[in-house]
Amino acid sequence: MESIQATKQRFGIIGNDAKLNRAIEKAMQVSPTDISVLVTGESGVGKESIPKIIHQLSHRKHAKYIAVNCGAIPEGTIDSELFGHEKGSFTGATQARSGYFEVADGGTIFLDEVGELPLTTQVRLLRVLENGEFLKVGSSQVQKTDVRIVAATNVNMFEAIKKEKFREDLYYRLSTVEIHLPPLRERKEDIHLLFRKFASDFALKYKMPTIKLTDDAVVVLLKYRWSGNVRQLRNIAEQISVLEQNRTINAATLQGYLPNEGSNLPAVVRTSKSESDFSNEREILYKVLFDMKSDLNDLKKLTMELMKSGSGKEVQKDHEGLIQKIYGDEDEEDATIEDLEVLSIGEKSADSYESIVEPQDKYHFAEEIEEEETLSLHDKELELIKKSLERHDGKRKLAAAELGISERTLYRKIKQYDL
Repeated sequence: MESIQATKQRFGIIGNDAKLNRAIEKAMQVSPTDISVLVTGESGVGKESIPKIIHQLSHRKHAKYIAVNCGAIPEGTIDSELFGHEKGSFTGATQARSGYFEVADGGTIFLDEVGELPLTTQVRLLRVLENGEFLKVGSSQVQKTDVRIVAATNVNMFEAIKKEKFREDLYYRLSTVEIHLPPLRERKEDIHLLFRKFASDFALKYKMPTIKLTDDAVVVLLKYRWSGNVRQLRNIAEQISVLEQNRTINAATLQGYLPNEGSNLPAVVRTSKSESDFSNEREILYKVLFDMKSDLNDLKKLTMELMKSGSGKEVQKDHEGLIQKIYGDEDEEDATIEDLEVLSIGEKSADSYESIVEPQDKYHFAEEIEEEETLSLHDKELELIKKSLERHDGKRKLAAAELGISERTLYRKIKQYDL
């Protein structure tokens, strides 16, 4: 087996990073076998080099090597591209066509951006990986193929599986061996080396002197994030080679070609929803139920007081705050007096009420409602009050406004729950 350095020279790979060398070493080790390989890494890191190494160092090197960009083929035609179709199988199929799996029989297929495959195509691909069988579109005849599959993706596969955009069984079939290529920002010692190589290549291509970076420009080059990785570095080197008359590039000139991506300092990213706006539908429902529960309890209390005292005016005087909370400020005086007089049933004597109230079991339902209240609702109310108080550092006025209740009611609940 040839050395890692010889392999890098053969396939034009630049860099001495330990992670890059490990990825190339793994590719060389799996080459003699037929196991499936999944190459992962960000866009622009050079994932297409790994399948070429695997193919050229394997016993399939004299057979076909086909690279397929799965993300560039429309969903309606990708099955036909990969597996072929029969004449008349769909509109426009004027003749039969062989797919990539049939043409590359005995060779290697590189499926780039495999995470973009539709779910229906993933099922067909899984069958090829399991037993080497496939069906052409519009055909009922099973065909065999002996193809080695190397796939690549820049998608987080576990996230795709979680969102049901990629089959978990297919992922484990493809990733028998997983080779990860590091992003350029993690290969600091290779950045200037790559830039010099690209500058030299473009000088030959465009027949002009090679550009060179000053020391301060090299510092800028190494500190930049390079979100587009090696592809972005290559494009920057080409732009400067073509556009700059002065072949010595300083930091200010280089900065003019680098897109502003902001600071490279780590930032706190808030991934969870704000808890203060009750945007979750369930929390909105709980809040409405709490308000209804609070009003119902207040009405029960007021009704019992009326039954015991028999005087609407006395109850209004003693429970002015409670009545204001229930009926609000609009036409408060008229509404409360009228409603209380209706409830007082014509200001009957205390003796009349005793005859009504005497059989206590008739009003036992009020206590039963209190006992049968759902425990989860009680816990949720307690949890929301705690969270609201924490968010506002114990300021009851702000917490009450957020919860949609009066400060007095909140104070009563704090005493009730012993917060």
